[in-house]
Amino acid sequence: MTSGAARRVPVGAGSLHPFGRFVDHGESYGRHVIDRFVRSLEPVGTVLDLGAGRGRDLAIVKRRHPAARTIAIEAEAGRAAGLGAVADEVRLLDIERANLPFPAGSIDLVIANQVLEHTKEVFWIFDQVTRVLRPGGSFVFGTPNVASLHNRVALLLFGRQPSQNKLCSAHVRPFSKGDTLLFLEECFPGGYELAGFAGAQFYPFPRRIARALTIILPTMAYSIFFHIRKVRDYHGDFLRYPDTARLETNFWTGDAGRTGRGGPPSDPLA
Repeated sequence: MTSGAARRVPVGAGSLHPFGRFVDHGESYGRHVIDRFVRSLEPVGTVLDLGAGRGRDLAIVKRRHPAARTIAIEAEAGRAAGLGAVADEVRLLDIERANLPFPAGSIDLVIANQVLEHTKEVFWIFDQVTRVLRPGGSFVFGTPNVASLHNRVALLLFGRQPSQNKLCSAHVRPFSKGDTLLFLEECFPGGYELAGFAGAQFYPFPRRIARALTIILPTMAYSIFFHIRKVRDYHGDFLRYPDTARLETNFWTGDAGRTGRGGPPSDPLA
């Protein structure tokens, strides 16, 4: 066994993998998909980007909807400090614990690109997103795809862990199209409709071939992207699910936790 310092896991830095030289790693973020989803929307008033990073998705929104008010949410102070150049407002908070400090039904569009796979508390996050979205508002999010073609081959033929969900990576939760849609319907029945779905990046092919393959086989792409639209009023459904489903894990549910699994009350609105 070698030490962590002696050997880096290829997935931690894609270019270290033998096939990495052929891949455009920027494709995994699906900026062209985000652009297509955002372009399809009616004029947007207020946009919230969870885990805004360098603000590239907010820049896409601003280009397509110049009058939109853009709000960046970041957990890291270093990244948040640089977001003022691209966002109208920057908030520093932990989306897995804090309330989103906005009134119910006040947001037109929420974006979370390559963020949700880093989180455990999806019930809390989807509760907060759904609460602040107005009826008819959109949630656009992208994640790595556990059912990507290269993961299927690696697991079936070689028994290898899916590359985006190795134990020593930063990703703690897998996503696929079918399971994500099942999650939404189980937790918030009839609450969201799927307005758009697409794939981006097709490992290990170069950009031109990868883009063609994601159109033909989107559910086998490296990353998957959802555009879901809120179609009914929300009354805390996501927070009740861990309790009603008797999930034996201490998911954070803030004030809604009635069995002790939810922990102490959540942070008050800022």
